[in-house]
Amino acid sequence: MTEWDPETIFGAQIPFVRFCGIEALDVTEGRTRLRLVMRPEHSNNLGIAHGGIVCTLLDVAMGTAARLTAGCPVVTLDMQTRFLNPGRGTLEAVGRVTRGGRSILFCEAEMRDAEGVPVASATGLLKPVARTPT
Repeated sequence: MTEWDPETIFGAQIPFVRFCGIEALDVTEGRTRLRLVMRPEHSNNLGIAHGGIVCTLLDVAMGTAARLTAGCPVVTLDMQTRFLNPGRGTLEAVGRVTRGGRSILFCEAEMRDAEGVPVASATGLLKPVARTPT
């Protein structure tokens, strides 16, 4: 495994991901693994993970796997999410590329809570893009 700067998400500076508190854990056999320790602001009015934070963690899991596979930044073109169980506490997501290409990557991600209960899953289409000047 490559060593990544802990201030990045597998080598990329992603301000929104840092703001959300998402941590990059590891890359194994092409799968990226990330963690989110829920804070009160991640919750909805029921006290469980808000759908927005669930989708964000799944999107980042797929996006990191796609970026590492493509070797360049990617953008999400389409994402389908399935909410399976309430998310609470520490959540982990694993993302992987199911089929890669030069113009489109097919990806999937799964999220579980600390007890291993499935919280949500997603599939997505991601597109490699050239870096734009900032």
